Amino acid sequence: MRVVIVTESFPPDVNGVAHCAQQTALHLVRRGHTPLVVAPAPQGALAAAGPDADAPCPVVRVPSLPLPGYPQVRVALPSRRVAAALAAHRAEIVHLAGPFVLGVRGMTAAARLGLPAVAVYQTDLAGYARTYVGAGEAAAWRRLRAVHGAADRTLAPSTAAVRDLEAHGIGRIRLWRRGVDTARFRPELRDTALRRLLAPGGETLVGYVGRLAPEKRVDLLAGVCRLPGVRLVVVGDGPSAPALRAALPGAVFLGRRTGDELARIFASLDVFAHTGPYETFCQTVQEAMASGVPVVAPAAGGPLDLVDHRGTGYLVPPEDPGALREAVAALAAAPALRAVYGRAARAAVERRTWESVGDELIGHYREVLHERAAVAA
Repeated sequence: MRVVIVTESFPPDVNGVAHCAQQTALHLVRRGHTPLVVAPAPQGALAAAGPDADAPCPVVRVPSLPLPGYPQVRVALPSRRVAAALAAHRAEIVHLAGPFVLGVRGMTAAARLGLPAVAVYQTDLAGYARTYVGAGEAAAWRRLRAVHGAADRTLAPSTAAVRDLEAHGIGRIRLWRRGVDTARFRPELRDTALRRLLAPGGETLVGYVGRLAPEKRVDLLAGVCRLPGVRLVVVGDGPSAPALRAALPGAVFLGRRTGDELARIFASLDVFAHTGPYETFCQTVQEAMASGVPVVAPAAGGPLDLVDHRGTGYLVPPEDPGALREAVAALAAAPALRAVYGRAARAAVERRTWESVGDELIGHYREVLHERAAVAA
């Protein structure tokens, strides 16, 4: 199949949309298909077609601007490159990854060319609107309804996301979860030397990995910092980093880490704590579980599907710092229980490989193409 992936974000960006789009393109190449990616240009990059570094396929870059107040996120500008890329690639199907700005243009171009489109819901944009502007939730859902309503199929990453989409009048939804690299993220990478560096007093290591932005509510970990015998490790960057350094005294801030280095950090943790209440999936929870680390996460959104409460970790009320602190304290005080939960976490995700979910995605493409052909016949 000739597939065009129109994505709101792509590496070198580090986020769930970028990672999933890259893994999708890589799997399509490995299965003998011909993908093309259309994505916003990173800072200083030309809007051109060609091989990005480490990209598995050609990438068309569309001019973009940084999001005000959050320069790590770039928003595509109006461009004819989207429609031109679909036509030049002779696309058979269009994959819209987290469509909101560039994805809307991709949907419009697909409709004009008579191409089927699969829209992948990945970001709780309505929740972000509440966080950043205190309003705009209804407008965000109107835009989401417009693009997902025009798509042949919407793929949602969790049962909570399916319910949200249905509640807002979006149909033709199927569940499509995310994969995890179980070869890269694994318990055997636990590093004694790294643990001594991060916790020279032998403290229990509690980690957060992700963007440092208001919607992630990393500030809720302030109580965890005050737990005796606990050292908080924060991995990631973003606009909230300066404020969080002040709000989380004693925490170790490692900045952005990726690849094998990130996998070594995950495996060296004793507890993984996630705080964001707006996760449609939450890839870092899966990566922690693959690393054999018990998880504490909000009982909201994607973590509801991922974390088995009192089986692989704890689910706590969203945005409740006291409950978060108590759950972490309970695990910090029970190394034997952590080991049991960690083994169960690894077992729960061992079959959630990108290969298996990539094949599911190809199955969705084929079903949509078959449905289109049946209608045209």
